[in-house]
Amino acid sequence: MTLHMKLKSSIAAVLMLGATGLGLTSQANADAIDDITKAGAINVGIFSDFPPFSSASADMSIKGYDIDVAQYIADSLKVKLNLVSVTGQNRIPYLTDKRVDILMSVGYSKEREEVIDFAAAYAPYYIAVIGPAALAVKGKEDLADKSIAVNRGTLEDTSLTEAAPASADIKRFDNYNSVIQAFISGQTQLMVVGNDVGAQVLAKQDALKPEQKFQLLTSPSHIGLNKKEDRLKTAVNDAVAKMLADGKLDESSKAWLKTPLNPDNLKD
Repeated sequence: MTLHMKLKSSIAAVLMLGATGLGLTSQANADAIDDITKAGAINVGIFSDFPPFSSASADMSIKGYDIDVAQYIADSLKVKLNLVSVTGQNRIPYLTDKRVDILMSVGYSKEREEVIDFAAAYAPYYIAVIGPAALAVKGKEDLADKSIAVNRGTLEDTSLTEAAPASADIKRFDNYNSVIQAFISGQTQLMVVGNDVGAQVLAKQDALKPEQKFQLLTSPSHIGLNKKEDRLKTAVNDAVAKMLADGKLDESSKAWLKTPLNPDNLKD
């Protein structure tokens, strides 16, 4: 091979290496928004049986508060919504492995923040005291001498035990169905549950006319996403802010949680 040919070959190799390097750089700079736009869809991890946030409807489609929000985010990005069923055990790996782009209904914790990022709080999650409209209960002191059903060993149990006066009759049950039945049947005057469970009771017990008396603890749900996805986080935050501003979140809260949205319930 002549010197000229060797030089030509070397230049070609350098150019090829440079092009490869540029390709890698471009790939490294690609983010979730780019991938979502290219795919024309956003993959959203949801619990498929988590009413009233997400569950199968009569036509077998998944509907609920989370689905309303996820659809709004997809619409704001002008892409299709692709729902992906996850469990409590696999949803963080699904996110970090990029099998989903975002996760709905993620409670904030310092441990989780070491692995994933959190967009704005969008869903109220709180523990509430629920009782019939005819029973006057406005605060913790009114729990004195009242019988109250609660699920044994849960955060609801801990919160109630800390808040209730010594004279309160706390009746502990082994599951939520038993708690609900004790309240509906009149075995207890009140019950303490999360707003996800409470919404089902508020929606179905017209004769009892149950209502939320007050809240014991507030811990809103966030939308989870991978770290260093600043553009996606901004897009999600903007979508949630718009839903708050135009009343869409309030509409979903009334439809699915059976109560108007209180923006204070979106504060950690």
